[in-house]
Amino acid sequence: MRQLGEHFGRAPEQVSPEELRQYFLHLKTERRFSRSSSTQAICAIKVFWEKSLRRPWPAEVELVRANPQFKLPVVLSATEVRRILTAVPALDHRVALTTIYSCGLRLGEGLNLEVRDIDSERMLLHVRGGKGNRDRYVPLPQRTLVLLREGWKSHRHPRFLFPARGHSGQGASTATEPMCRSTLQRAFRLALEASGVKKDCHVHTLRHSYATHLLEQGENLRQIQVNLGHKSPTVTALYTHLTSLCQTQHQKRLNGFMNDL
Repeated sequence: MRQLGEHFGRAPEQVSPEELRQYFLHLKTERRFSRSSSTQAICAIKVFWEKSLRRPWPAEVELVRANPQFKLPVVLSATEVRRILTAVPALDHRVALTTIYSCGLRLGEGLNLEVRDIDSERMLLHVRGGKGNRDRYVPLPQRTLVLLREGWKSHRHPRFLFPARGHSGQGASTATEPMCRSTLQRAFRLALEASGVKKDCHVHTLRHSYATHLLEQGENLRQIQVNLGHKSPTVTALYTHLTSLCQTQHQKRLNGFMNDL
């Protein structure tokens, strides 16, 4: 809303429907907004327009939304993942990032894990309140369980697996909340630099890499979908574009078929 007012040099409620269309055209053609950023701007202004001003939303605005984009996520190789994780100096950061990768978790899902979520009898991890507020169970690798126990012994918090340490680092055992997202993101970024891996990636890249590596190991898409907590198999099918195994096999078939040209 501030940007809209600054663009026209007056209060947003004084902007006309045609000026709204021109503004979104400006975002699309001159500022080169992505589809998601364009949608965010439209939705924010639409709420103000309809709820606060109680005006009908001009339909022509939707026609200048940025075009849809299809971008494949960055994926790390198994070797690159291990190089990055090895470069994480702090034990709690390393265990948190390893758990996120080895269980295919989102950042928030990993940080909010609690002691009660570990089912060591069935080797499952209970993910509570995932995307869409849905719970799920994911397979827990034996090595990850060992690391989680090792990490917990360093703070022995009665509830959180990854409690906030505080500025002194001494408050983990009595923390009232889990580790901050930005703390783990910074730890990953520093480890990425130290590892020498040059790819443009972040913590969520570990989740993409998990799915891709499982597919390369022969795991079926349905199981990967369940592990990731995807509602639609169409979303999970994205990872078939990312596997080096699929690309290699396709290249062999293509070369064999085209050999007699």
